[in-house]
Amino acid sequence: MSESKPGKALLLVPLLGLLWGFNWPAVRISLTEIAPWTLRAAGMSFAGLVLVAIALARGVSLAVPQAQWPRLVVAGFLSIAAFNVLLAFAQLAAPTSRAAILTFTMPIWATLLARLVLGEALDGRRLAGLALGIAGLLCLGLPLIAAGQLSFGLMLALLAAVSWALGTIVTKRWPISAPALTIAAWQLLIGGLVAGFGMLAFEGLPVPKLLSPRVVAALSFHIVGAQAVAYFLWFTVVARLPVGIASLGTLMVPAVGVLGSVLLLGERPTPTDWLGLALVVAASGAIMLPGRRT
Repeated sequence: MSESKPGKALLLVPLLGLLWGFNWPAVRISLTEIAPWTLRAAGMSFAGLVLVAIALARGVSLAVPQAQWPRLVVAGFLSIAAFNVLLAFAQLAAPTSRAAILTFTMPIWATLLARLVLGEALDGRRLAGLALGIAGLLCLGLPLIAAGQLSFGLMLALLAAVSWALGTIVTKRWPISAPALTIAAWQLLIGGLVAGFGMLAFEGLPVPKLLSPRVVAALSFHIVGAQAVAYFLWFTVVARLPVGIASLGTLMVPAVGVLGSVLLLGERPTPTDWLGLALVVAASGAIMLPGRRT
C-alpha cells in the first residue's frame, strides 16, 4: 500500500461524520411526507443492494455458513432492523437533536451488556466512559423529567440504542465466519425485509405521489449519500486506517446531527442538551478509541 492511500483515507473520516450526521435531519424531513416503515424499507434495501454490488465488484464472497444464519438474522434484526425502525418513530415523536444524542449512548449500553453477559472486564477507560455517559444522560433527562417533557419518542431512541448494543453482544458471543462487508450487506437486506413486512402490515403498498423538492432532496441524500456512499466510504476507511482513527468519524455524528437539526429543522437545544452531548461524545470516545499500548 502506498503512503498516499492512508492519507486520502484520512480525509474520508470527517466526510463520513458529515454524511451520517446530516442524515438525522434528512430522515426527519423525509418523514414529513413518507411513512416511517416505507422510508426504512426503501433505505435499508437500497443500501444492502449497494453493498452486495460492492462485494461482487471486489470479489468478496457473499457466502455465510448455513449453521450461522440464525445468529446473522438475530443480530441483523437487533442492530439494523429494530434500530432503524425505532429511530424513525423516535424522530416523529421527539426533537431530532435529543434523539441523536440519546441514540449515541450505544457504546455505553454495549459496554454494560458485555460486562453482564460476556463477563468482559471494565478497565479504567471504560469505567470513565460509563461515568461520563451516566452524567450525560442525567444532564439530558433530569431537566425534562422536572418539566414533565420526557416523551415517548426519547424512550424509543434509548430503546434503539439498547437494541443496537444487544445486536453487538450477539455478534460478539456468536461470531459469524464471513467478511465484514458480507455481514453488513446481509444484515441491511434483513432490515429492509423486516421493514417491508411492517410496511405491508401497517401502511400497505406505497401509493406513488409527488414529493416536495425539499423532501426529494432529503430523501436522495438519505438513500444515496448517508446509506450507499457512506457505507462504501466506511469499508474503504476501515480497510486502510486503524479502527481507532476510523471511529473518530462516528464520534462526529451526534454533534453534526445536532447542528444539522439547528440549521435545517430550526430546533433550539437547551444548554443542558449541549452539555449532555459533550458528555456523551466524551463517554463514547473513552469507550471506543483504543488506549496506548504499553
